[in-house]
Amino acid sequence: MPSHAVNTNNIDLLIKARWIIPVVPANRVLENCSIAIDKGQIVALAPQEEADRRFIAKETLNLGNQVLIPGLVNAHGHAAMSLLRGYADDQPLHNWLNDHIWPTESRWVSEDFVRDGTELALAEMIKSGTTCFADMYFYPEQAAQTCLDAKIRCQLAFPIFDFPTAWGMGPDDYLSKGLSLHDNFRGNHLINITFGPHAPYTVSDTPLEKIAVLAQEMDIPVHIHLHETLQEVNDSIAQYGRRPSQRLMDLGLLSPLTQCVHMTQIDGLDVKLLQESGAHVIHCPESNLKLASGFCPVDKLLKAGVNVALGTDGAASNNDLDLFSELKTAALLAKAIAGDAAAVDAHTALRMATLNGAKALGLDEIIGSLEVGKAADITAVDLGGLTMQPLYNPASQLVYNHAGQAVTHVWVEGKCLLANRVLLSLNEREILGKANWWRKQISARN
Repeated sequence: MPSHAVNTNNIDLLIKARWIIPVVPANRVLENCSIAIDKGQIVALAPQEEADRRFIAKETLNLGNQVLIPGLVNAHGHAAMSLLRGYADDQPLHNWLNDHIWPTESRWVSEDFVRDGTELALAEMIKSGTTCFADMYFYPEQAAQTCLDAKIRCQLAFPIFDFPTAWGMGPDDYLSKGLSLHDNFRGNHLINITFGPHAPYTVSDTPLEKIAVLAQEMDIPVHIHLHETLQEVNDSIAQYGRRPSQRLMDLGLLSPLTQCVHMTQIDGLDVKLLQESGAHVIHCPESNLKLASGFCPVDKLLKAGVNVALGTDGAASNNDLDLFSELKTAALLAKAIAGDAAAVDAHTALRMATLNGAKALGLDEIIGSLEVGKAADITAVDLGGLTMQPLYNPASQLVYNHAGQAVTHVWVEGKCLLANRVLLSLNEREILGKANWWRKQISARN
């Protein structure tokens, strides 16, 4: 995105805070500075006294003992599955899917289910600091409208399977509906529609090859579950004589457009393929831990130059959508796996949840860091609470404390979606009522 030239001192919004962590430059914490915003873009980061001299703002907000960071990017989830939060806990992945989740979805998933479940997810994500998220689920047209109404940024990957589901009859039907949805939102600055082949074990070679060609021709990302479990890898070797990553590479599906979700089972060949292809890894540590799927070697991937972003996965397998919680788990788990307490430090973890996520989604020219010319997608966190004291390092407190509970304000393109922990673009009371209604319906029928 080109820089927004400042031709006048008049701006829309000036936000003052005790600290700013811009992510770019790396490892930097600014003190007693302001962010100047006009027409949805950041036009300056400056010391507060300098900002007061340079700008006349329609609105000035002094947040005192708070830190401003780029809005968090949740790079993988299934938003509507928030309505199944806690529904089938403590089950191995394949049992969880085949015996519980898929049968329940076949009975209940509808346009209303997706709309209400997505609203619940958006409320939770906004209140915990997320300003952009990636989603893969049925009826993405309903999710798109819900996101527009809530004024949040998103990437919606339309699902593709070999078999029928609530949203389609087979690969050609999914592609037809998804590409039509892409056309409907072409050029929309908040909604991005992408390909969502579910996984190598649910999509065969022919549609995967077709997706690979279309993705390159249209310059559209591909979002896919990959190497989620050891069973998936072993089954692929037995059926195709290749690991799933090699199969996707041979089909032309691994590229800088590819978002590989999970990647818990990785060997040297997989790392090499990720390096050569430029594909991104979306790490979902809490879901992987809960389903005992395995461990993504994040430190090894980062040192190999692979871009690693963070996702919560769906609330049915997490059970929350708090990306601050996810980045804490990611940092701690990376240290244990690497056997190195210095692995994935606080600034690296925060970058994974912001700029790395934006890069994976192809949005790093627009969001992911607090830089002049980028969209004003910003999260404010109160570091004045009891559990944050004493405060020596703001980045450390954000990563290793319960920062999601301390989010006070959220902006997307300079529009405030959360103010003093009150949702402004969603009705929290109505959302809670709908969630309770769905719980009663599903419990009674099941």
